[in-house]
Amino acid sequence: MDDFAKCVITAESARTQKLLEIGIALSAETDLKKLLEKIISYARELTGADAGTLYAVSGENLEFKIIQNDTLGISLGGPGSEPITLAPVPITKSSVSGYVAVTGQMVNIADVYESSEFDFTGPRRYDEKTGYRSKSMLVVPMRDHQGEIIGVLQLLNAKDEATGETIAFPREVEPIASAFASQAAVSLNNAKLISEVRDLFESLIRVMATAVDAKSPYTGNHVHRVAKLNTMLAQAICDSREEPFRDMCFTADEMEEIRLAGWLHDVGKLTTPTYVMDKATKLQGVNDRVELLRLKFELAKARTEAASLREALGGSEVTECETLAKAQSEIAALGEECEFLASLNQPSEFVTDEKIVKLNEILQKRGDLVTADEAKNLSIRKGSLNDEEMALMRYHVTDTAKILAEVPFQKTRKLKNVPLYAAQHHEKLNGKGYPFGLPAENLPMQSRILAVADFYEALSAKDRPYKKPMPIETIEKIMGFCVKDGELDGDVVNLLFKGGVYEKFEAEYDREKNAGK
Repeated sequence: MDDFAKCVITAESARTQKLLEIGIALSAETDLKKLLEKIISYARELTGADAGTLYAVSGENLEFKIIQNDTLGISLGGPGSEPITLAPVPITKSSVSGYVAVTGQMVNIADVYESSEFDFTGPRRYDEKTGYRSKSMLVVPMRDHQGEIIGVLQLLNAKDEATGETIAFPREVEPIASAFASQAAVSLNNAKLISEVRDLFESLIRVMATAVDAKSPYTGNHVHRVAKLNTMLAQAICDSREEPFRDMCFTADEMEEIRLAGWLHDVGKLTTPTYVMDKATKLQGVNDRVELLRLKFELAKARTEAASLREALGGSEVTECETLAKAQSEIAALGEECEFLASLNQPSEFVTDEKIVKLNEILQKRGDLVTADEAKNLSIRKGSLNDEEMALMRYHVTDTAKILAEVPFQKTRKLKNVPLYAAQHHEKLNGKGYPFGLPAENLPMQSRILAVADFYEALSAKDRPYKKPMPIETIEKIMGFCVKDGELDGDVVNLLFKGGVYEKFEAEYDREKNAGK
């Protein structure tokens, strides 16, 4: 065997080995844009091409996906690159790329300027515009495992390794280029499938969030805001250069878990009665029963007035005046008591002991006007939910865990912690949270971030029927108390306010909200 033959065999072996390495690299890439960029880069590396274009079949056209040209320093269509604005190429036999897409045959041209087989108006116009000289061209069909052509690789200007001069693509690279194109097609289909499954999964997540939104617009807005703030807080931790987060960061997979946990943390509210979720006042059911309470007190006032008139008519002038005066005093007391009860109907941050004492005095005095259920609800110290309703509301976390347990997160290593974080967003560092009462050592940072995001959103929301918007100073003060009581992670809360995350979040949310109008 002569030296030339040995060199050819060595070169072929090197290309084959390189093809195997590239095949492994392509199969590991699941990001579509990165994969497309790698395909054309590897194709050029295997064939020694100075430039190349990757087309994808789209209906009756070939769409430009990636354009690379080393001489001109051009890289378009890839991640972080400028988009391609060129019009698609019709799949017809007039153009070389269209011909390859139609016939499935590889085309190797030594000099496009000397070829009359195809219409090369496009390349010539491109050369005139850029000063480039298109010469040799190798156009390869991308055929997947089912034999379907899904794209075309158009490689331009093979370079002589020794001199750097443009030469024709050697015939010996054609089998390698063909094998690579098939490998690339299969990898591309796999990546598309993964992308489609991911998109489907994302859509199902959005559907569940939308279902909560449809049931209660307030909770729907809450889900969107928490999902966004949750991710922003996690990113702020990664970006922090100060203690305690200086050396902490989340991987891309962990960030995806954090994002999805934010979207899914309240999915259990699908089982929560709407009247509980949207209970705006303490006496609200199908409607606000405070009006019924008012009506009963008005009726009591009318009866008092009627009784006093009947009594006055049967007595002396002095007795008449005393009776009417007593009745007016009773009517005034009924009115004052009714207004007090109506004020208690509005949820507040906390009902004082003095007000509870006054309520009990009224209940003892007017037991015939206030039902046991009305009394129970008006006795609520904080918010609008009584103990039973609060239990129903809290149960949404357990339902969230149950619902997410039916989704095979555990089978995907990248997302296995989503149910865990979502179900822990009401846990507290002091072990007094729900539903599990977990201590701080059992609460990962991801769960702590979600708890802070959820709490902040509940206080800052401007669209809840059961509360008025709070100024940021009040919100920070309340969350500070929660930190002092061992409920929330102080470092995360500090990052939220002192780190300015809440300002960035509110600005971005308002911008997105206005853009969606």
